[in-house]
Amino acid sequence: MGKAMRLLANNPRHPGLTGHEIDSLSRRYGMKVWESYLENKTSRAGRIFWIYGPGKQEITILGLEPHPEDKKNSGYDRVTLSATGKEESR
Repeated sequence: MGKAMRLLANNPRHPGLTGHEIDSLSRRYGMKVWESYLENKTSRAGRIFWIYGPGKQEITILGLEPHPEDKKNSGYDRVTLSATGKEESR
Protein backbone atom coordinates (compact mmCIF):
# COMPACT_ATOMS: atom_id res chain seq x y z
CA MET A 1 0.00 0.00 0.00
CA GLY A 2 2.85 2.41 0.78
CA LYS A 3 4.27 2.22 -2.74
CA ALA A 4 0.86 2.79 -4.33
CA MET A 5 0.20 5.81 -2.09
CA ARG A 6 3.59 7.34 -2.96
CA LEU A 7 2.94 6.83 -6.68
CA LEU A 8 -0.54 8.31 -6.37
CA ALA A 9 0.75 11.34 -4.42
CA ASN A 10 3.50 12.04 -6.94
CA ASN A 11 1.70 11.17 -10.18
CA PRO A 12 -1.91 9.91 -10.19
CA ARG A 13 -1.42 8.91 -13.85
CA HIS A 14 1.59 6.69 -13.16
CA PRO A 15 1.25 3.60 -15.40
CA GLY A 16 1.93 1.25 -12.47
CA LEU A 17 -1.31 2.38 -10.81
CA THR A 18 -3.39 1.46 -13.87
CA GLY A 19 -5.76 4.31 -12.93
CA HIS A 20 -9.05 4.78 -14.70
CA GLU A 21 -12.37 6.48 -14.17
CA ILE A 22 -15.23 4.30 -12.92
CA ASP A 23 -18.23 5.57 -14.88
CA SER A 24 -20.90 3.99 -12.66
CA LEU A 25 -19.41 5.59 -9.51
CA SER A 26 -18.91 8.92 -11.29
CA ARG A 27 -22.59 8.95 -12.26
CA ARG A 28 -23.72 7.92 -8.78
CA TYR A 29 -21.62 10.52 -6.92
CA GLY A 30 -21.84 13.33 -9.49
CA MET A 31 -18.06 13.72 -9.89
CA LYS A 32 -15.28 11.82 -11.62
CA VAL A 33 -14.29 8.90 -9.38
CA TRP A 34 -11.02 7.16 -10.21
CA GLU A 35 -9.77 3.69 -9.31
CA SER A 36 -6.09 2.77 -9.03
CA TYR A 37 -4.45 -0.54 -8.19
CA LEU A 38 -2.99 -1.25 -4.77
CA GLU A 39 -1.86 -4.61 -6.07
CA ASN A 40 -2.38 -6.73 -9.13
CA LYS A 41 -2.46 -10.42 -10.07
CA THR A 42 -3.90 -11.29 -6.66
CA SER A 43 -7.31 -12.66 -5.85
CA ARG A 44 -9.56 -9.74 -4.81
CA ALA A 45 -6.64 -7.34 -5.31
CA GLY A 46 -6.99 -4.05 -3.43
CA ARG A 47 -8.10 -0.85 -5.10
CA ILE A 48 -7.93 2.84 -4.16
CA PHE A 49 -10.92 5.03 -5.06
CA TRP A 50 -10.18 8.75 -5.29
CA ILE A 51 -11.15 12.11 -6.79
CA TYR A 52 -9.19 15.19 -7.81
CA GLY A 53 -9.46 18.05 -5.29
CA PRO A 54 -10.68 19.82 -3.34
CA GLY A 55 -7.77 22.15 -4.15
CA LYS A 56 -5.45 22.37 -7.09
CA GLN A 57 -2.87 19.58 -7.25
CA GLU A 58 -4.73 17.64 -4.53
CA ILE A 59 -6.49 14.32 -4.50
CA THR A 60 -8.88 12.87 -1.93
CA ILE A 61 -8.93 9.17 -1.12
CA LEU A 62 -12.54 7.99 -0.84
CA GLY A 63 -12.04 4.31 -0.22
CA LEU A 64 -9.76 1.29 -0.08
CA GLU A 65 -11.54 -1.87 -1.17
CA PRO A 66 -10.90 -5.33 -2.56
CA HIS A 67 -11.53 -5.41 -6.29
CA PRO A 68 -15.31 -4.95 -6.46
CA GLU A 69 -16.14 -6.78 -9.67
CA ASP A 70 -16.85 -10.26 -8.42
CA LYS A 71 -17.49 -12.13 -11.68
CA LYS A 72 -18.48 -8.82 -13.34
CA ASN A 73 -21.94 -8.91 -11.66
CA SER A 74 -22.47 -5.21 -10.92
CA GLY A 75 -19.64 -5.23 -8.39
CA TYR A 76 -19.38 -1.43 -8.32
CA ASP A 77 -23.00 -1.23 -7.12
CA ARG A 78 -21.77 -2.63 -3.80
CA VAL A 79 -19.04 0.02 -3.34
CA THR A 80 -19.88 2.80 -0.87
CA LEU A 81 -17.37 5.63 -0.71
CA SER A 82 -16.52 8.01 2.11
CA ALA A 83 -18.27 11.37 2.43
CA THR A 84 -17.26 13.73 -0.35
CA GLY A 85 -19.30 16.74 0.66
CA LYS A 86 -21.84 15.85 -2.02
CA GLU A 87 -24.93 13.78 -1.44
CA GLU A 88 -25.14 10.43 -3.16
CA SER A 89 -27.86 10.43 -5.81
CA ARG A 90 -29.31 6.94 -5.83
